[in-house]
Amino acid sequence: MMQPAITIAGTRVKPGQQTTISVPVARLYTHTEMAMPVHVVHGRREGPRLFVSGAIHGDEIIGTEIIRRLMKLKRLRSIRGTLLAVPVVNVYGFLQHSRYSPDRRDLNRFFPGSEKGSLTSQLAGTVMEEVIQGCTHGIDLHAGSNHRANLPQIRAAIDDPETLRLAKAFKVPVIINARLREGSLRHAAAELGIPTLLYEAGEALRFDEVAIRAGLRGVMSVMQALGMLTAKQSPASDIDPLIADTTSWVRAPISGILRMKVPLGGRVAKNSKIGEIADPFGDEEVEIRSPVSGIVIGRLNLPLVHRGDAVIHIAHLDRLKGIEPIIEEFREEITEDR
Repeated sequence: MMQPAITIAGTRVKPGQQTTISVPVARLYTHTEMAMPVHVVHGRREGPRLFVSGAIHGDEIIGTEIIRRLMKLKRLRSIRGTLLAVPVVNVYGFLQHSRYSPDRRDLNRFFPGSEKGSLTSQLAGTVMEEVIQGCTHGIDLHAGSNHRANLPQIRAAIDDPETLRLAKAFKVPVIINARLREGSLRHAAAELGIPTLLYEAGEALRFDEVAIRAGLRGVMSVMQALGMLTAKQSPASDIDPLIADTTSWVRAPISGILRMKVPLGGRVAKNSKIGEIADPFGDEEVEIRSPVSGIVIGRLNLPLVHRGDAVIHIAHLDRLKGIEPIIEEFREEITEDR
């Protein structure tokens, strides 16, 4: 059945039409006009309405590149339902290479926003009104911050069966059962009954080819699971993702030069050595040992640390034997998948 036209920021989009709409947001103080571009692919046939958002934190550009590649795919011409893709949500932070908005607020703590609030709150309100409302599902794309890199992973409230189904369909090695944080886009979407995945991978202000390919494949796989795209004939992934209910950051016990021994995706056993910190001007050297067993899902790339800095992020897992085969298989698939 043919679906009706939709209207975004005053622009009417007909069934079968693909366009980019510039949604107006507050000007800069230089009188420069600002807008948040939204790619719209409105299929002829009825189906889900999926939003995919990138750069809610302005320095997390992995999602921007994933959406750029997504929009180049010819397969989108035969879409069922509607795709709303926002490559850069926080256009202000993106311009300044900054995680935050000009008012030094974290946009992902101000949803659903308010038209009478701060600049950040108003931007959140615009996103909710023009993009999120009316959607049936969502994917929010993120990256590690502050010199930290993340293993490709999905964070989602998997107590909801539909969210769990889509999290598994994303085909990354780890799913974190993450609670909904008030003020986040994911929480605001959940309040509207919209199952939403949060994809974490790579590092801020850097492109990581594995993270980009995994994110693009994941978005396409979710669209197939939703019936928005016809599944390809290639064999499905056999990856059975690891699911963790708890994660922990290990912090530096002293200040100094960090040497990490475990890579992203590495297996760690409780009390095993994961790195060491040495005083660059003295003889002091302290080992870092893991307080739990699990898999490394995030780590600090900068070797200069102060005492208390978060240096490695571990998802708690008892199923240690299965970690290395899953990570190896995932990397092989991403390398082969073009």
